[in-house]
Amino acid sequence: MKSIVFVMEDNEMTKTNAIGWFDLYVKQLDRATKFYENICHQRLEDLIDPTGETKMKVFTSDMALYGSSGALVESKYQKPGLGGTMVYFSVEDCLLDEKKLKSFGGKLIRQKFSIGNFGFVSICEDSEGNQIGLSSMK
Repeated sequence: MKSIVFVMEDNEMTKTNAIGWFDLYVKQLDRATKFYENICHQRLEDLIDPTGETKMKVFTSDMALYGSSGALVESKYQKPGLGGTMVYFSVEDCLLDEKKLKSFGGKLIRQKFSIGNFGFVSICEDSEGNQIGLSSMK
């Protein structure tokens, strides 16, 4: 995926990516973990909430690489659902992962489509009812 750099003429501050972290709220952490580990081809790790009020699994990341990291969060304060934030997960080929959605409790909302020079996107629903995107260059 190509990086886009914005130059701000009146500001000498370095512009960073707008997303520094995300929390994706889930109903059942174990079920959601299985879904995302299989769709994103990445092992999620336990993340300890110092308050002890939530259960979390983190997407591991390298802060030197493009993109953002975040966590699946099971919390009594927030619930998953449609119409809120859309998170796009980088995959090798959207079409390949579309075929696996149903077997892990997800469903396809919109089949892979072109977004021009930025590759392709599929719109899906995860195992928890959150609407998510898959993004690939193939």
